[in-house]
Amino acid sequence: MASGGGAAARMDPEVATELVRKGATLLLLDVPQRTLFGIDTQMFSVGPKFKGMKMVPPGAHFVYYCSPNRHGNEFAPTVGFFLTTHQSEVIVRKWDVQEERLIKLSEEEDIRYSEAVRHFEFDDQLGPYNLDSYGDWKQLSDYLSPNVIERLEPIGGEITIAWESSWMDKAPQSDMERRLVEQLREGKFAKNAPVQSGRRGCYYTSIPASVKHKDISGGDLTALNLDKTSLLETILAKNYEGQEDLFLGELQFAFIAFMMGQSLEAFMQWKALVSLLLSCSDAPLHTRTNMFIKFIRTLYYQLKHGFQHTQDSKSGDMGNSLCLDETWFSRDIFLYRLSKDFFTVVFEAPVVDGDLLSWVGIPEPLGN
Repeated sequence: MASGGGAAARMDPEVATELVRKGATLLLLDVPQRTLFGIDTQMFSVGPKFKGMKMVPPGAHFVYYCSPNRHGNEFAPTVGFFLTTHQSEVIVRKWDVQEERLIKLSEEEDIRYSEAVRHFEFDDQLGPYNLDSYGDWKQLSDYLSPNVIERLEPIGGEITIAWESSWMDKAPQSDMERRLVEQLREGKFAKNAPVQSGRRGCYYTSIPASVKHKDISGGDLTALNLDKTSLLETILAKNYEGQEDLFLGELQFAFIAFMMGQSLEAFMQWKALVSLLLSCSDAPLHTRTNMFIKFIRTLYYQLKHGFQHTQDSKSGDMGNSLCLDETWFSRDIFLYRLSKDFFTVVFEAPVVDGDLLSWVGIPEPLGN
């Protein structure tokens, strides 16, 4: 493993042993050298001794990887999956050379390898989870409950743009979408893999781009599309049982699958969810203030991660890594336009919740 374990390596041996016992272990067998492997906000280039990660905190995580060609200078599209780990759990996967992906083992093999891990037989080949970066991950995933993951993940659990052929027929609307489409068309994974057009993607909630209604006047319909509070309420009641945190969990799921898993489908869902919330003017001020405080905080940490990732990526090649740049705030991008209108609504309101006002005032790039 190239990096990422320095902080844990300097720990007191007894503390480290306790973390190994209580944390989960991800045993990954036969992963090719130079494969880019990531868990949460951490990404590494696999070395010759790599057999996975130890000291993984219990909770939700996202594992993702992309394999190199034999020269190590080009990478296949990323494959990723969500998982929820429990205390002292061992999760075992093995590299399948033919399919170029991690697969599950038989129950008998799984038990045998899990016991070997618990007897520390692989300990010196397991990289420690960098606990210094865990706080950053929690900011991106604090609404990512097991319920959210189970509701949204695809059959088989794997998320990859290489299986999102249905999205290729839709005209890309942004630089990020065009980059993802180009990656799919040019990646060796797409050329060599069997056709997967029949695979079902993630089970995202359908978010209408506009409100349509036959029984109301044109003026009222325009008002409903200018303030989508009623649409938000309908979607929350119909799709989320009124639970705001499930909505925010889907927002985080989509961002992680897009940013780390490089999924075009996930980007489109993240864009739809953000667009819906930023198009509400009554809900943030009156009916759903707490939800919007949580939403703006979530969006702030997502953008913060994206731009931090941009800075980190300049120091070394991380294969297919994605990052945000200044084009995200150009005047023709949805985020700039909707954010400007939303912030105007908040700043010009006669009475505004103090917490909402403070969070709206933090993400300065959105308000410029």
